[in-house]
Amino acid sequence: MSNREDDLSPNRRRLLQGMGALPLAGMAGTSGLGMLATSANAQSFPTAKVNTTKLAVTDTEVIVGQLHSATGTMAISETGSIQAEQLAIDQINAMGGILGRKIKVIKEDGASDWPTFAEKSKKLLVNDRVACVFGCWTSASRKAVLPVFEKENGLLYYPTFYEGLEQSKNVIYTGQEATQQIIYGLDWGSKEKKAKTFFLVGSDYIWPRTSMKIARKHIESVGKLGSVVGEEYYPLGHTNFNSLINKIKVAKPDCIFAAVVGGSNVAFYKQLKAAGITGAKQFLLTLSVTEDEMLGVGGENFAGFYSSMKYFQTLDNPNNKAFVAAFKKAYGPKAVIGDVTQAGYLGPWLWKAAVEKAGSFDVDKVVAASPGIELKTAPEGYVKVHQNHHLWSKSRIAQGLPDGTFKVVAESKDLIEPNPFPKGYQ
Repeated sequence: MSNREDDLSPNRRRLLQGMGALPLAGMAGTSGLGMLATSANAQSFPTAKVNTTKLAVTDTEVIVGQLHSATGTMAISETGSIQAEQLAIDQINAMGGILGRKIKVIKEDGASDWPTFAEKSKKLLVNDRVACVFGCWTSASRKAVLPVFEKENGLLYYPTFYEGLEQSKNVIYTGQEATQQIIYGLDWGSKEKKAKTFFLVGSDYIWPRTSMKIARKHIESVGKLGSVVGEEYYPLGHTNFNSLINKIKVAKPDCIFAAVVGGSNVAFYKQLKAAGITGAKQFLLTLSVTEDEMLGVGGENFAGFYSSMKYFQTLDNPNNKAFVAAFKKAYGPKAVIGDVTQAGYLGPWLWKAAVEKAGSFDVDKVVAASPGIELKTAPEGYVKVHQNHHLWSKSRIAQGLPDGTFKVVAESKDLIEPNPFPKGYQ
């Protein structure tokens, strides 16, 4: 069932007002944009001028879509994105909205099923005429909706780290691509952990398989790091990894390179520990365990292993401290924030900046205004939209701790330019 969000409830309004200075209030575009929207903006930007393509925009509101898995095996990973996107929207509304219009949300549940994602995306774009959509998590869901967005000329803000090898006019990718996560992580493991043999394991769908194809090429040919001594894939939701663990014990790899997703992570790491494969004995680097997954996995089962991400909740900067405080105030003191959750939070702010730069909600105009948009106060530190619709971001490696948090142990010196089509990996 879809759910249209009403204007801020009294409790939510009091919550946001009690935050004081809202995170990302200092967002800016290349022209120093980032003005606080006021009721006067609606008069300055009449609907007939800011909405020439019959989107769901009136004199007082603009409707957007949210499309994630609220149920199914991927809900463990996507719930944080749902929450973070809503928090950003609430904060933007508390500031006055966009061009004087409050944002309302139609929420749809992809239910961890790729055909359902495609069906719901068509509903949002064709029936609801939403101005943009914040959503998807897996590459399978993104690939399922992409033809719909391109056919209907919709705009998707996609928050997940992914395999790259894609670029679309209709998508803004707020997570990192392969060069910013996979290649950076493998190079770090080779240099700092002296890893020369690698065992690749992932869930069985497009992102893990393509990511491991890139990883194998980097290990064996492009990066010349060493050799791959095993490669295994398991269905989404798979919970019995005893056979895999036996293969790992026989292969004795320097590094287990993992891309197991969703609820399968819980069984995978618990069974590794039960088999005596722990961070104290084995180097494991994953592309898919954030603070969100750690809630189910348990810090005691992941302790000592490493994750390659661009964001961790423990990042020590003023932007992140304000974001974490606001998130916990909205969703409870035990709420955690993972990499994709933070990237999801960026989506509404990047859209706001692009709309204000364009002076329009029209998709083509927002897309044209997006390259060069920067968020100087993003929780991860600073991001900027590249011409290829990906973000300049830093890459980081962090070690899991017994309490379920992460300790950052490595960070790229500079922002890494996104390159979704790296030479030699296709």
